[in-house]
Amino acid sequence: MIINSAAELAGMVEICRIVAVVLREMGKSIKPGVTTKELDEIGRVTLMAYGAYSAPISCYNFPGHTCISVNEEVAHGIPGPRIIKPGDRVNIDVSAVKNGFYGDTAATFAVPPVKNSTQKLLDCAYRALMKAIDAAVAGRLISGLGLAVEKEAHKHGYVTIRNLCGHGVGATLHDDPDNINNYYEKRDRRILQKNAALAIEPFISVKEQYVEEMPDGWTLKTPHNSEVAQFEHTVMVTEGKPMILTLPV
Repeated sequence: MIINSAAELAGMVEICRIVAVVLREMGKSIKPGVTTKELDEIGRVTLMAYGAYSAPISCYNFPGHTCISVNEEVAHGIPGPRIIKPGDRVNIDVSAVKNGFYGDTAATFAVPPVKNSTQKLLDCAYRALMKAIDAAVAGRLISGLGLAVEKEAHKHGYVTIRNLCGHGVGATLHDDPDNINNYYEKRDRRILQKNAALAIEPFISVKEQYVEEMPDGWTLKTPHNSEVAQFEHTVMVTEGKPMILTLPV
């Protein structure tokens, strides 16, 4: 989506702030003894309070209002009876729609006690996100985002998940441009367009670079349960510093 008017920008800002608030409220509620279904219910209620609707349900009939992935699960985890335990790593991905505009955000949370190795992974994933956002400048190559992510991962001894990627967002949940890779693809010569809305979401892995689908048909994991962390923001590309839209107020 290219944001072409003040009204479109206002619509994007509204839905993106909503998903940011939902993510914040769900994150605050993560603690041992809570089930992922209970966390998802917090997401549902908060979305309803703001007049927004779950994009995974609206677009894909996903069996949950949000995606919640724990430990060996990397993405698209289905909320259910799984109980959060001390030391768990919990990824929450919130995407929603309001008035025809879509926003998308995610974060990985560590439940105390947190291992040093887990905190190091989370810190790297967040830095990778911010470096990719800094690279999202109009007129530059889209592949520069993947280069920024890959450099940050390799600098700290990690790799990136190569078959999960960022995407355009706004008029639909998965919009143009598609396949914003989390690695450098030199053959990708696409140029970032001014006012494009992007969901940037690096997945940083300890050792494995690909995910596979679990038998439930939704949840993704690495073949040998490599630790993975992910953070995501929706941003608007400008000719200078990108505008991060998914910041709560």
